Amino acid sequence: MRRFFATCPKGLEYLLRDELVALGAEAVREGLAGVHFQGPLETGYRACLWSRLASRVLMPLAEFGAATEDALYDGVAAIDWSEHLAVDATLAVDAHGGTDALRHTRYLAQRVKDAVVDQFRDREGARPGVDTREPSIRLNLLLRKDRATLSLDLSGTPLHRRGYRVGQGEAPLKENLACALLLRAGWPAIFAAGGALVDPMCGSGTLLIEAAWMAADAAPGLRRSYFGFLGWRGHDAETWARLKTEAETRAHAGLSALPAVFFGYDQDARVLEEAKRNAQQAGVAGFVHLARRDVAHLERPEGGDAPGLIICNPPYGERIGQHEALVPVYRTLGAHALAGFDGWRLAVITSDDGLAHAIGLRADKRYVLFNGALECRLFVFGLGGEAAPRAQPDKPLGPGAEAVANRVTKTARHLRKRLEREAVHCWRVYDADLPEYAAAIDVYVGQPEGQPATAAQAYLHVQEYAPPREIPEAVARTRLADLVRGAGRALDIPRERIATKTRYRAKGGSQYGRHDARGEFLVVEEGGLKFLVNLHDYLDTGLFLDHRPVRLRIQAEARGRSVLNLFCYTASASVHAAGGGAAATTSVDLSATYLDWAARNFALNGIGGPSHRLLQADSMQWLAHDRGHYDLVFVDPPTFSNSKRADDFDVQRDHVRLLELCRQRLAPDGLIVFSNNNRRFRLDAEALPGLAIRDITAATIPFDFARNPRIHQCFELRHAG
Repeated sequence: MRRFFATCPKGLEYLLRDELVALGAEAVREGLAGVHFQGPLETGYRACLWSRLASRVLMPLAEFGAATEDALYDGVAAIDWSEHLAVDATLAVDAHGGTDALRHTRYLAQRVKDAVVDQFRDREGARPGVDTREPSIRLNLLLRKDRATLSLDLSGTPLHRRGYRVGQGEAPLKENLACALLLRAGWPAIFAAGGALVDPMCGSGTLLIEAAWMAADAAPGLRRSYFGFLGWRGHDAETWARLKTEAETRAHAGLSALPAVFFGYDQDARVLEEAKRNAQQAGVAGFVHLARRDVAHLERPEGGDAPGLIICNPPYGERIGQHEALVPVYRTLGAHALAGFDGWRLAVITSDDGLAHAIGLRADKRYVLFNGALECRLFVFGLGGEAAPRAQPDKPLGPGAEAVANRVTKTARHLRKRLEREAVHCWRVYDADLPEYAAAIDVYVGQPEGQPATAAQAYLHVQEYAPPREIPEAVARTRLADLVRGAGRALDIPRERIATKTRYRAKGGSQYGRHDARGEFLVVEEGGLKFLVNLHDYLDTGLFLDHRPVRLRIQAEARGRSVLNLFCYTASASVHAAGGGAAATTSVDLSATYLDWAARNFALNGIGGPSHRLLQADSMQWLAHDRGHYDLVFVDPPTFSNSKRADDFDVQRDHVRLLELCRQRLAPDGLIVFSNNNRRFRLDAEALPGLAIRDITAATIPFDFARNPRIHQCFELRHAG
């Protein structure tokens, strides 16, 4: 078994994960701009040959500490390079990342190359050469947090270079992005049902060719003449030959049976000629109809009786022309698609939401994708049947909803720059700012679990505080409706992405009563880490937004330390600690549900192993019996609890005993961070003579909670003296 990492454009990680699983990869998990997987060498070869989405396939050779230039050189030199490279062969090195001491990637690549060639020179008196285009082997260095990962680049050159592109238009799509659009638009299922594909702005034909190859079961790497493993000494030529033969057989069978259902149009005769040459080079020219035609003459192809797909990459305005000039093009596309393609699907990628709006249709789905460095959205529309033009503007808001909308708009505008600057994705936009509309409204920007980050959208979580008993129920319902409608209108968030709850104090003080049973989780980001939140099923979402600065503080303090998280809930603070380089984390909670949630949070960030423990226990009882010592203890207990499986707990009554138990487990130079959200809480410092206490509440209130600074209290405690 070998380990691999397939890189991909940002936002394609989940699609690539599914693709690699289908190719037989094992232990598959998403990473940053790529996917980790395992398998025999054949699995790596198969990914190079068959992946439509990956950019490169890397096979790690070694991982080692590289805090200094000498450590980097020594780590590379420790590898026996004669096992990988002949003395008369060539190599190239790509470097990424860096540390505070090692920042220049070109120099890092040079030092890796030096270590390799110096080893050969010392042993054999000769050295390999350098070839940056098609070397015998290409090495890939990733340097992060003083750790180096040195990999063999099995792909050699980016896998989106399929080998068929002769020419390209002014705004070309990379081939792997084109495949992502086709998959998101549902092309495989549409083709299987007998549907055709039309690209009314086909340019050099990338979408048409990739769609044809996908339909014909043609391996995207089959026409490539170069891979990075062909000159590697560990290359298994027999396995590679077998895989190619299998791919050739499948492609021949698929192309022999492929119907001519691919139609491409463009008004530029020059790029149409490029499309024809590309289609010929790809071996699909006989299946693709190309014609010079503008979008105003878009019509359903003859024989296109089964529902098909219209898909295109039109000009965006940033690169070709201006927004105002393109609005009629998008409007014409939408009108002709709706009028002539009943039952079909329309998919359009653009970086300008205003242009997408000009299409005049209501999108069924939208996905965030990146065309190079340009952030775009893929809009997918149903045509005909129940599909309808974009809804007319909502009727005017009533006075109450209008007041909410104005307040939310003002707050969002005020916070916008800081939210962007600090990369805050989950934040509070309203907290009972208008007395008669008593609610907390939080914004969560994320994507449904299992969807790529490019599918991220804004969601609202509306927690209505229990109205006074003298308020009639009908009035309370009207006010809640005003809250939802006003906030949704202000932030342009549709009703289906708004969760509403009423925060009554549950009988017995339970804070986590179940509300629904949807099982729908969003993946959100905080401090460069990912977390699962659930907006519907529980009173709280899995991430206490007011503790964002506390979690970031823990992340900054955690490097090299052992961290204990009591009453850990979904262990978001533990994930922050692990993300900050904690040597070990221990998370304790009584709820199996939340510990399972915590485990998923760890897995979502690629963190695991025996160094990160999740323990189901009553925190007070566990502390009384534990004999470990911890450098950093985070304790955020409920105000009170009377669970049947644990002793009753009241934070005001029991905090002295709790903190004394924490002190006994605290390392000599350790730190306790103690927080709670009981607004009437008073810490009894005199009863804790063994601890030096500092109130850090003001520093831990997020800027978006400044309107309600009593949301929690927070203290730092250390050994006295």
